[in-house]
Amino acid sequence: MAYATVNPYTGETLKTFANASEEQVITAIDQAHQTFQSWKETSFAQRAEILNKAASILRKETDKYAQYLTLEMGKLFTEAKLETILSAEIFEYYAKNAEQLLAPEKLSTDTNGIEATIYHEPQGVLLAVEPWNFPFYQIARILAPQLSAGNTVILKHASNVPQSANVFEELMLEAGLPQGAFKNLYLAHEHTELVLNDPRVIGVALTGSETAGAIVAGAAGKALKKSTLELGGADAFVVLDDADLEKTVEWAVMGRHWNAGQVCVSAKRLIVVDAIYDKFVELYKQGVAKLKAGDPMDPETTLAPLSSQKAADDLKKQVAKAVEAGAEVEIIGAAVPEQGAFFQPVLMTNLHEQNEARHWEFFGPVTQLYRAKDEADAIRIANDSPFGLGGSVFTQDHDRGVKVARQIYTGMVYINHPTMVKADLPFGGVARSGYGRELIGLGIKEFVNHKLVGVVDIDAPF
Repeated sequence: MAYATVNPYTGETLKTFANASEEQVITAIDQAHQTFQSWKETSFAQRAEILNKAASILRKETDKYAQYLTLEMGKLFTEAKLETILSAEIFEYYAKNAEQLLAPEKLSTDTNGIEATIYHEPQGVLLAVEPWNFPFYQIARILAPQLSAGNTVILKHASNVPQSANVFEELMLEAGLPQGAFKNLYLAHEHTELVLNDPRVIGVALTGSETAGAIVAGAAGKALKKSTLELGGADAFVVLDDADLEKTVEWAVMGRHWNAGQVCVSAKRLIVVDAIYDKFVELYKQGVAKLKAGDPMDPETTLAPLSSQKAADDLKKQVAKAVEAGAEVEIIGAAVPEQGAFFQPVLMTNLHEQNEARHWEFFGPVTQLYRAKDEADAIRIANDSPFGLGGSVFTQDHDRGVKVARQIYTGMVYINHPTMVKADLPFGGVARSGYGRELIGLGIKEFVNHKLVGVVDIDAPF
């Protein structure tokens, strides 16, 4: 695997990095384990101080950090700054709440003479395998809770964001984190089993593709290690007949095209009831036409290039395969520049039950559009997916929206918003979108030992 910074807008290779050696991997595990022995004994206040310092640095030097995201994966600079601040907010959330979230829990039992308590205790070294589409946020949402819990973390980041990974390690050291508590390694694929087979490593948290998830989870399973997986998604964006159409269209355009459509929880499948379908499509096309593709550092740009030329080429091939399967594709929006890894937005229809493309995830500005007969049909279409990550329902009747949301099989559903990524909301899915949760109390408890301690004062053996 070649780790390299290749600017998606210019195509220029700016810097390359060698894979870690096996010796470096073993050394990193040694240091992470040694640091764990002292880190697990630190107070929540000490951990919080470091997290708050990291957050303060991110807030103070937002532009400095955000430029790495734009440089390496083409994210709009305006969006890169928001991601940097979101990462700070996650640090601040756990600095404030970790102690309460991991507080011992007294159990109520039916047997007199037993005092039972669950203690949430750190276990050791965690491997984090993260993707390129949110280079900082993906690190923060696993690192903040695990450090707060007393674990240490080894990071294997995506090969196209090596500088983002490195600068985040430098950030944590500057904030006062001890050496070894968080280490970025440019791991090769064959290193995954080496890390997971080490008895000092407690498990792996992965965000990425289904293929990568299956491989890594398989390696973890063989080593009898826990894994959490956040994989792909093809989120339903359900529009009911009483939706505020203009606001809904604005959210649909944003929901599909932010981060150039390279988001697990993008609004990938627009499912619109028949009564307002034609008007919605008309307004949606007008909205996409207002997007401006160009230099991601330019604040006027609203459509970024894809993360690499390969990503753009692969998406083009995938769309062509969908057409072969019967899909109809219409180019929408203004023409995109020839320079850079841009992808022309398209609208895809005729995704009938015999067209396998309806079950694919398109990671880029490809809008899948479905006409639903009514509310019940919209729910049916929403559930006709192998994925179950996020989703949304648009209606002016909030109770109706919640009722529909409860019938969609997915990990997260928002009413009148395509997605809501916040420090104090959980993230995760079901089905082929993976398992486990990140953020809030659910995330901080994924890799701790929920130890039962019982004080027994009875004579009977059972």
